[in-house]
Amino acid sequence: MLKTFSAFLCTVALAAPLAAGAAGTAPRFLQDPYPSTYARLPSAPVLIRNATVLTGTGERLDGADVLMRDGAIVGVGRGLEAPGDATVVDGTGKWVTPGIIDVHSHLGVYSSPAVNAASDGNEATSPTTPNVWAEHSIWPQDPGFLTAMAGGITTLQILPGSANLVGGRGVTLKNVPSTTYQGMKFPGAPWGLKIACGENPKRVYGQKGGPSTRMGNVAGYRAAFIDATEYLKKNRPPQPAKKAHWWSADPKPDSEKDTGGKRDLKMDTLAGAINGDIRVHIHCYRADEMATMLDLAKEFGFKVAAFHHAVEAYKLADRLAAEGVCGAMWADWWGFKMEAFDGIQENVALVDRPAGSCAIVHSDSEEGIQRLNQEAAKVMAHARLAGIEIAPEHAIEWVTRNAAKALGILDKTGTLEPGKMADVVVWNGTPFSSYAQAEQVYVDGARVYDRKDPSRQPVSDFLLGQGAAPTGGVR
Repeated sequence: MLKTFSAFLCTVALAAPLAAGAAGTAPRFLQDPYPSTYARLPSAPVLIRNATVLTGTGERLDGADVLMRDGAIVGVGRGLEAPGDATVVDGTGKWVTPGIIDVHSHLGVYSSPAVNAASDGNEATSPTTPNVWAEHSIWPQDPGFLTAMAGGITTLQILPGSANLVGGRGVTLKNVPSTTYQGMKFPGAPWGLKIACGENPKRVYGQKGGPSTRMGNVAGYRAAFIDATEYLKKNRPPQPAKKAHWWSADPKPDSEKDTGGKRDLKMDTLAGAINGDIRVHIHCYRADEMATMLDLAKEFGFKVAAFHHAVEAYKLADRLAAEGVCGAMWADWWGFKMEAFDGIQENVALVDRPAGSCAIVHSDSEEGIQRLNQEAAKVMAHARLAGIEIAPEHAIEWVTRNAAKALGILDKTGTLEPGKMADVVVWNGTPFSSYAQAEQVYVDGARVYDRKDPSRQPVSDFLLGQGAAPTGGVR
């Protein structure tokens, strides 16, 4: 019975670890001193037969099959043959989708229960802290990971909070039980960099010496990236033939050739963002501020992967699509502070309309992450009221394909295509229903959750708790 983390991990320990990356020289800041130790669970082939399949590529297949083997999708279509050793799942009346991906979560860094002792998401000691990494705050036993699993979440990005102008690195996780965060770390996924604009940084630092205004915020970003560009110039060796990453060019210490002095963890992260090796995710509500941040990105040569929350993204949907920037949004959160006041319930649908768009539904919530499929359904309903009809096979991309694209892992997961990770959810019916339930969840082809099988409902050791106090006398 795989009911606890400890029992679940006994099975995990039997699996061979996946490679964290190709051998050889890597840029110095990408040589992870805390590498992934994720190991996929061993599993027999699985054939899900005769289901409604949303592939995440914009395609819907009725009465179709999905075959998983050796941790990967092998086939999607009708009439697939099951290998002799396969487990066959009757998908009649069921719907099958890629695993749900949340690009904005704080599980593990703001753990449940919400107490000060577990509040580790904001390093609110300086307006710019690109040197901190969210993964070093993650508590893997946060019960939220498992309630998210029951909602079909197979992958999630854990970000620092939004107190700071530059909050630090985020990390992408596979949603599996583990004793360490490295055991959850998505192999080969790039880091994200969390930047926040607007009210939060100026509120937090207005009484700490600044910034206390939006213009102070922008000056702070510019100062940080100016330092990073100087760091690049001082440390990049001559490159007569072609541009290369400065920190991969010479294994000898910088001090030997006086090419820039000691390593700086803050500058490593910002330089990595400029070079495109670390993806930039920006907490930003207002359209005018998103436009300013796009201009900032042009000034310093980095690419914005996604604006998060993006309550006013509908006002510049065409520009986001033209510049290849994703909008990661709530279905209908608005009005809880001034910069969220001009939100509309059609926001996601309008951002989704231009050619080349990348609309995402995210949670930023330990509760909302349990029902991202239903949050997407709310978007569909509000769009329909506005005369915009959105098919299920397209809407599923908001929480699968587009999310994987923003995280830089679309080549590995996010769609049901042969060769990709077998991250799969079997639903009791359409996932876009208030009655939708994830019945089975597969990560790399292993059934990590089954609503009807208690042995496949892992429980955090923390939730096991303590038995009732003895009664019947003083002890």
